[in-house]
Parts: sequence; C-alpha cells; structure tokens
Amino acid sequence: MATFIKHYALEIYTVLAMSFIVCTAMMDELSFVQKLVVIDAFLFILHEWEEGHYPGGFINLISGLIGIEVDEETKRASRIPAGILLLLLSIVPFIYHDVPLVTMVVATFGIIEGVVHTLGIRLFRMKHFYTPGAVTAWLELVISILMISYLVTNNLGQWYDYVFGPIIMFICFATLQKTMTLMVGINYSDMPKMVKRQWNKK
Repeated sequence: MATFIKHYALEIYTVLAMSFIVCTAMMDELSFVQKLVVIDAFLFILHEWEEGHYPGGFINLISGLIGIEVDEETKRASRIPAGILLLLLSIVPFIYHDVPLVTMVVATFGIIEGVVHTLGIRLFRMKHFYTPGAVTAWLELVISILMISYLVTNNLGQWYDYVFGPIIMFICFATLQKTMTLMVGINYSDMPKMVKRQWNKK
C-alpha cells in the first residue's frame, strides 16, 4: 500500500482535489473568496502536473542545483507532502472563507509560487522566460492578488491578518521544503548557500 501511494501520489492528490471541486460545484451559493479558493484548487492540480509531468522537470532543476541525482521513486514520493499541503490550502480556506487570516495564508502561497518560478528563470539560467510550472504559478499569483484586493477594498482584514497570515504560510512552506530536501538526502540549512552559489554563477 505504501509503495502504491508513493508511486501514484500525484494521481491520488488529483482525484482527491477534483472530488473536492466537484463537491463545491453542487453547493448552492459560494462567497467570492470561496469561488477564488475553488479556482485556486483547480490551478493547484494543473500546477502539479505542469511542474512534474507536462512539460515537467522542475525537480530535475532542483536536483541539478544540489548536485544529487534523484531517482524516479523519490520524485514521485515528493508529491506526497506537496499534495497534503495543497489539499489543506484548498479545504481550510474554503471552510473558513470568512476569516481574513486564513485567506491571507493561501494568498501568500500563490505569491510565493509566482515569485519562486519567476526567480527560477534566472537561477537556473533558462533559455526561455519559463520554468516548469511557471504558467500556473503566475495564474495563482493573479488569484492571490484578487483575494488580497477583496479583503482590502471591503475592509475585512486587520493588520494582524496581513502580518500573521504570511508568517504562517512561510512556516508551512519552509516545512514543506525541508521535508522534500530531507527526502533527497540533503540538509535544508545548506539550501541558501547552494542557491546563492548558483545565483552568482556567470
């Protein structure tokens, strides 16, 4: 069973996420934030496939950065922590759509994704203005901007929502990255040095 989950982690996540989206489609009336969350949930699915399969290759870029050959099983298994986080970022903000702090958490994730994939173009010396997953990451960024704009224009958030929402997301994102780096056998604390060395290459 464990081997099956590792091998088909992305497919399992896709089925679960699509089931969530189908359930929301059967609900009578959704708030503006809930509608954006559902769109985000769909983009998360597309992003995972764009980043990992079509055209894929983002993990290969990371493995080249750290100088480690990542086997296919580990690549597939790495989607497990990502899938868990993405399911949480779909379901929790949908349920607590009227809590600005929670909305800011998922909005910050979209901003991080957009920034990471854009900076990755320079970091990995891509020939074209693109990294695997960039298109859907930029769409996630647009949804995040809409979420924040909605909170601001309707005076729904307090200062602590805009401060602690991003902090919570950065902690979650760092935990995800640490988990994935440990899966390939490197210390997360070494990542900043690797990124800096790659960024400064001529």
